[in-house]
Amino acid sequence: MFDGLHGAGLGLRREFIEHIDERMDSELDFLEVAPENWIKMGGRYGHLFEQVTDKFQFTCHGLSLSIGSPDPLDVNFVKQVKTFLDKHNIVLYSEHLSFCSAQGHLYDLMPIPFTYEAAHYVANRVKQVQDIIERPLVLENVSYYTPLMQEISELEFTKTVLEESGALMLLDVNNVYVNSINHNYDAELFISGLPSEKVVYGHIAGHYNQDIDLIIDTHGADVIEPVWKLLEFAYQQHGCFPTLLERDFNIPSVEQMLEEVRCISKIQAAVNKLNLSINA
Repeated sequence: MFDGLHGAGLGLRREFIEHIDERMDSELDFLEVAPENWIKMGGRYGHLFEQVTDKFQFTCHGLSLSIGSPDPLDVNFVKQVKTFLDKHNIVLYSEHLSFCSAQGHLYDLMPIPFTYEAAHYVANRVKQVQDIIERPLVLENVSYYTPLMQEISELEFTKTVLEESGALMLLDVNNVYVNSINHNYDAELFISGLPSEKVVYGHIAGHYNQDIDLIIDTHGADVIEPVWKLLEFAYQQHGCFPTLLERDFNIPSVEQMLEEVRCISKIQAAVNKLNLSINA
């Protein structure tokens, strides 16, 4: 895996940073933060963050790069991210394959039209970012809810951006599941169509069932069984890539979150064991 990243991780939140102790050290293989939430953090939380980054391997998952925006790339922000990554020795910086600004912040992750023109445009912006951060940018497939201009499939759009830009991929399994229900497509077909060499780590999370054919990606509930099954399928297709549990709202006890992290580890162990037996 990329730079030694492996196993199961958890998104770090201020709500439980004080509870990162030796027991969690043995349970978690890595942690993830949004750089926007920590770049300018000082005081007590800044000190706690410094302590945690000394103990754990970290990845960064951004919120505001807006890689598909019609606005010019915010170069000063990207330079701030680069400084943050270097300071904390973080190799992987991921962002959403979407946009969140157009003549101002939109305060939501908006889907990019699935066209070759948009894919070429995004790929060129990704190259700009990579030149500044001196690392591959890792792009996450996003959930979306509105109809798009669709010249090509979501899968073809994603693959085109990855191939042209040299970017890597964060495979969010819950987002695939959400989109498969909301837009009536085969989740397993989407996952199996991705290039394995691009998938460097993954996300899994819970969601909210608004209606029988409308799911909202909230990161505010437990992961459901069909999503766990889809994660297992993704491992079978692409190997056991490092996977992180996201929980942003209705944050439960640390023990409850760790139980879901353990589920990731168990699925990884089972798939690895099966692969060993097949290859023996």
